[in-house]
Amino acid sequence: MRRVWPVLAALALALILAGAALRAARFRTDLADLLPRAQTPASRFMLRELQSGAANRLVLIGLQGVPASRLAALSRALTARLAASGQFSLVRNGSGDVLDSPGARFLFAQRYLLSPAVNAASFTRPALRQDARAVLTGLGSAASPLVARFGLRDPTGAGLALARAWTGGSRIGARDGVWFAAQRPATAPRALILAETRAPGIDLTAGQRAITTIRADFAALAPPGAQLVLGGTAVLSEAAERTVRADVLRISVLSALAVTALLVWRFRSAVAIAAILIPLTLGVAGATALAQAWSGSVQGMAFGFGMTMLGVSVDYPVLFIGHRKQNETPAGTLRRIGPTFALAVASALLGLSGMVFAGLPAIAALGLIAVAGLGVAAVVTWVLLPPLVVAARLAPVGFGDTGGLLGVERWRRFRWGGVAVVAACGVFLGVSGGPRFARDLAALSPVPASVLAADSALRAEVGAPDAGQLGLVRGNSAEAVLRAEAAVAPVLARLRATGAISGADDAARLLPSAATQRARQAALPAPDVLARRMAAATAGLGFRADAFAPFLADVAAARTARPVTLGDVRDPVLAARLAPLLLERGGRWYGLIAPSGVQHPAQVAAALRRAGVLYVDVATEAARLMTGATAAALRRLAWGGLAALALLFVGLRDPLRVARVAGAVVAALVVAAAALTVLEVRVSLLQVVALQLAAGVGIDYALFFARTQIDAEERARTLRTLVVCNAMTLLTFGLLATARTPLLRQIGLTVVIGAAAAMITGFLFAGPLPGATDQPATGDHPD
Repeated sequence: MRRVWPVLAALALALILAGAALRAARFRTDLADLLPRAQTPASRFMLRELQSGAANRLVLIGLQGVPASRLAALSRALTARLAASGQFSLVRNGSGDVLDSPGARFLFAQRYLLSPAVNAASFTRPALRQDARAVLTGLGSAASPLVARFGLRDPTGAGLALARAWTGGSRIGARDGVWFAAQRPATAPRALILAETRAPGIDLTAGQRAITTIRADFAALAPPGAQLVLGGTAVLSEAAERTVRADVLRISVLSALAVTALLVWRFRSAVAIAAILIPLTLGVAGATALAQAWSGSVQGMAFGFGMTMLGVSVDYPVLFIGHRKQNETPAGTLRRIGPTFALAVASALLGLSGMVFAGLPAIAALGLIAVAGLGVAAVVTWVLLPPLVVAARLAPVGFGDTGGLLGVERWRRFRWGGVAVVAACGVFLGVSGGPRFARDLAALSPVPASVLAADSALRAEVGAPDAGQLGLVRGNSAEAVLRAEAAVAPVLARLRATGAISGADDAARLLPSAATQRARQAALPAPDVLARRMAAATAGLGFRADAFAPFLADVAAARTARPVTLGDVRDPVLAARLAPLLLERGGRWYGLIAPSGVQHPAQVAAALRRAGVLYVDVATEAARLMTGATAAALRRLAWGGLAALALLFVGLRDPLRVARVAGAVVAALVVAAAALTVLEVRVSLLQVVALQLAAGVGIDYALFFARTQIDAEERARTLRTLVVCNAMTLLTFGLLATARTPLLRQIGLTVVIGAAAAMITGFLFAGPLPGATDQPATGDHPD
């Protein structure tokens, strides 16, 4: 009597356990887990700043699509709402009287200590005479109110020079009282808002909340036709997570439907489908629980890709059910396929286990999920599934006439042609230099190209410095760093003079060291000396005797003032300007020197290194990280392959059969590498992982093709079952190859090519030639 309720009950219990594991898991969505481990001081600093630096907290907000006056009103309303949300430490749009802002008042008050324009020559009688004439001219112009307010108090222009230093290369203009992109046409204005999140931008959970708040407030305030453009690390992180999540969800649903349809066609039994789902579901539960227990959280992106990889675990119950004969006992089925099944599982797990020790936390998490999930699915297939299958009397449909199989097997006579194709692929790889490897961290980025373009445009409009090359100064205190940067200033001046750079941004230019400030104090004349010079300089120009009294008072106060320190910079706008350039990490202080308009990188690098500055070429460091991580992954793939080969020798104890199995897998990898080279796919670290997966399924195929099979029906079961397994893999990863995320798309393409090649090479090279006698090797148990 057929009993289906044990299968249904087991599936229900498996679903409950999987749901409980997923509910208990704490998912971590940190894109920093995709970054390789740093090996040099430069790369360690670069990655640390990518993860937690002040610059990654910045969100760039662009408003466009309606006239400038409406954008200005929208900018003011949105800025007010975001500032009140509590999720941002800073929100600025340029509204209000900038000259009366706390930051502007602070800088103006400290101008004679901080301004680069302060020197003894500025306070000579000829220089003061020239300045007084300029003030007189300004008083007669349309700018008279500003000149009366600032010119009489600062005739030397120290405040103006300081303001220019702090604004740097900003390309922001002003219109209707708020910031606008200055270089856009008047017919397509874009208002700009700068916001700083309280949490690091690479923290996806906090970033999503901040971006959601911006979008919701914009939607509530925006007039018809207004558009929102966003940039910044938090935006890139949120876009990456959203795109990957949408891809994984869509592909999971479609692949589940496609695989289910394939299984229904193959087994023609809903109960068989339920039984096949039990190992997969328990594999998901086991993998999730182990990942949570291992590190206290589950890496979200690794989990999404890992669930796709665990689709391969469906092969295990399909292999068991597909090989079971009608009314056969589980012991009989396991005697026939058990040793090969166990060897295939062990080899695959051994090959994938190298990922657990990868240099990327996300890859390590993916390896743990894959190994745990596949291991649990294999054990469930071996232990729990047999009694359930017997109770439900599940067996594949009859095969009928197996004559067609003999015709297929005759194709193995062309294996030498296959050898020629593989050899040609190997020669091609040797001549062409092999696959092109990705040397940019962007290869690991799942951020859509449109989002990257919008971010780049906004950064250009606000005049963000070029972060392609950076100088790094280290010290035990902020003052030590500022002194070191002051010593580098002449080097930067020479580089500007030779045209190697157009400028440079550093903290000492904004906040000079105490020594520099004292030197500027020493350049300020004594009050009586300055008064005499000023009286002589203004003689005959028509100024009142006390017109420049505020100037004299400010200079006198500056002569005895305490040097300004980092702790004195309390205004959030000024602090945000300094934060990316002067920072403390682990008790050490760091100063960043950001050259702009770099024309001769080698010259800049050599000059900075001679000055004792740690030079960081971001592109070079990224390439070094990627190259090192990819090379390490390839080494792990090779060591995993050698370990799997040793296991094959132990399990098969037949050198010829081991050679057939190993040769089939190696041939598949050679063909896959050649195909990726022809398609001009740059191989990234995650694609090496995809090749590991393809190698794992290739071992499965080759072992089952190579096992001793006593009759045509047995060979038919093997061939047709492996075709079903291969079709499921191609369906799942073929859909992944349609993902919008370039990274996932290339992973899917890699697995599809590798799995298809593995099926062909396994059939051609691992199986015996037609009519050849294939005596059972140790561990094979034919009926």
